[in-house]
Amino acid sequence: MKKISLLIVIGCSVLAFGQKVSDYKYISLPAKFSTFKKEDYGLAEMLTKALKSKNYVVIPEDKLQWPSEAQGNPCQVLTGDVVNDSGFLRNKVLLQFKDCNDKVISSAKGSSNIKEYKEGYQDALKQTFVSISPASPVSQPAQAAQPVVQETVVSAQPVAASSAPSENTAVRYSNGKTDLQKIQIDASQFILVGNNSSLPFATFKATTKNDVFRVKLQNGESTLGYYENGSIVIEMPQANGNYTKEIFTRK
Repeated sequence: MKKISLLIVIGCSVLAFGQKVSDYKYISLPAKFSTFKKEDYGLAEMLTKALKSKNYVVIPEDKLQWPSEAQGNPCQVLTGDVVNDSGFLRNKVLLQFKDCNDKVISSAKGSSNIKEYKEGYQDALKQTFVSISPASPVSQPAQAAQPVVQETVVSAQPVAASSAPSENTAVRYSNGKTDLQKIQIDASQFILVGNNSSLPFATFKATTKNDVFRVKLQNGESTLGYYENGSIVIEMPQANGNYTKEIFTRK
């Protein structure tokens, strides 16, 4: 019995953090775990089934496909990842969960003596599931604050998208590097445009969630935007599949 207990301790090492995975309802998983170059050996499907069996709602990495509740407050979502942590003689994985600030709140290691990759990685991942308690969600602080009323009310005549911005119809915003003007097109959409550009830097369209917008960037990419403490925030897609916050403050 002691030997079995020792093997469990060696096989699955869990690090504890302040928050718990069980505090969350939504868990976002990538389409492919980046540290597995050729294939993920069925690990994504295996993890998805395990999470659903513990009453978590598994959602895709693409935030435009998230339910409105998750889009309205991204801090209610954890990001899950399985990292290839293999050594010379063992197949090892690291199961991690990060919050909306990219902070690791749970990390569990699994190790297997099975030499075949698929069976070995799945055996190692299965060991980490002991670290995941059933979902028991608690309210998470909202990432996006409600804007002031003036920001959501159209106070000027609607302007065609092709019209040049003017001082009377535009509000200025800046991220410290780029100065933009917000132009309200109609009650459900507005654009951010540069002073010397004929094309919008970003086009915002309302979603079913108040003050959360679907955003089309100048390069054609789609993402999300929202208000935060009176500023406009755009979640900018990165080449590695992650997002960074680009904050434009009213001037």
